[in-house]
Amino acid sequence: MKIIIVGCGKVGTTLAVQLCQDGHDVTVLDKNPLCIRAVTSIYDVLGLEGDGSSYSTLRDAGIETADLLIAVTDSDEKNLLCCLIGQKAGHAKTVARIRNPIYNSEIRFFTKNFGLSMVINPELSAAQEIGRIFRFPSAMSVDTFSKGRVELITFVLSPSSVLVGKPLTYIHSKLKSDVLVAVVRRGAAVTIPSGNFVLEANDMVSVIIGRGLANEFFKKIGVTASPIQNVMIAGGGKVTVYLARRLIAEGINVKIIERDHARCEELSDLLPKAQIIHGDAGDEEQMLEEGIEEVDGFASMTDIDEQNIMLSLFAKQNSRGRTKLVTKITHIGFDDVISTLNVGSIINPKETTAAYILQFIRSMQASEGSNMENLYRIAGDEVEAMEFHVKESSRVTGIPLQDLKMKKNTLIGKIYRGDRLFTPGGQDTLEVGDHVILVTLAKNKFSDLNDILEA
Repeated sequence: MKIIIVGCGKVGTTLAVQLCQDGHDVTVLDKNPLCIRAVTSIYDVLGLEGDGSSYSTLRDAGIETADLLIAVTDSDEKNLLCCLIGQKAGHAKTVARIRNPIYNSEIRFFTKNFGLSMVINPELSAAQEIGRIFRFPSAMSVDTFSKGRVELITFVLSPSSVLVGKPLTYIHSKLKSDVLVAVVRRGAAVTIPSGNFVLEANDMVSVIIGRGLANEFFKKIGVTASPIQNVMIAGGGKVTVYLARRLIAEGINVKIIERDHARCEELSDLLPKAQIIHGDAGDEEQMLEEGIEEVDGFASMTDIDEQNIMLSLFAKQNSRGRTKLVTKITHIGFDDVISTLNVGSIINPKETTAAYILQFIRSMQASEGSNMENLYRIAGDEVEAMEFHVKESSRVTGIPLQDLKMKKNTLIGKIYRGDRLFTPGGQDTLEVGDHVILVTLAKNKFSDLNDILEA
């Protein structure tokens, strides 16, 4: 596909790199020549300096023949204008990043009247992800399929768990749990395991499970955690507002530490049920006075990545590991190093944005027979978990799974049929109307359900 990306910041660059690797024809637009050069000097993408909200600039970039326009500048209004011009100038589908909470209730209006194919709000998406994590204090990440009816939960297997030293068949034969272990990361090695795979302490395990069944499963394997009742959030930005609203709606007490007095007054108006504290989260004495030792959950959401890391380490030390930690990382790299610091679940709103847009692009590439509804990258982006809706008969329907010649390292994890969720066996088949959840190595890059088959 021919794709134009307006805005060459972190999200735009991440998208350009990934889409280039996927074989798309990518053009990036930005007013800053340094940003353009940083991408074009390394990757096979075309760079154009200019204002993406200008018709002449978009025309020079090839908008008249483009398949997709993605506007991810720092301005919501400019993103909307870019997409509107793109719609009128050609046949491209359009994606806009819109971040201001004031526009959140107007998304339907924008999609209908601006002809947007997709609207993405990084801060809202990040808050939703954090909210899911706080539901399961033992989990590192929680993703959902089938409109929340199926969950993909990643956690670290503790040395005391009954699963240590057991093959995966133990989960079904002894624990009687309908849970599928989809991925295991052990050190640097990532495996899509078979039933004979033996788990070890400190494995990072990703399981697919029906909603509402996770707590029972965790109890069976010796992982217990009390529900979170009190959460402290450092920083009062957009993510904090969305997150606090979600937590308060679930009956959780929320305390926000914000250093800017004017912002504290805004937060008091936006979040009347939250406790707003005017103070510096970097002040150890004040954080202790505000009870960081006692909270069940702590989210470091300031605008400074390094401070977020230090705050999470401070919270971990003073709570003796009892507090569920979430750390926002936006800019700095060194992902492998940060993952060893034990700062809890790491959230990157910009990477979340890029992932949602990549999912949309994969869906555009799908055939009429199926369409991708969800796409998540797990195990350090080495594995993809995705959901397809089977819309009509194809090469994969009506044939027992044991007779399908599927690509290596591909696993059909769950099938949602009607109101029934089940782990398929070799005799089961894929049928029209099914929602199919599968995992595969990221290098396979499936866009359509037929892609699971060997050529």
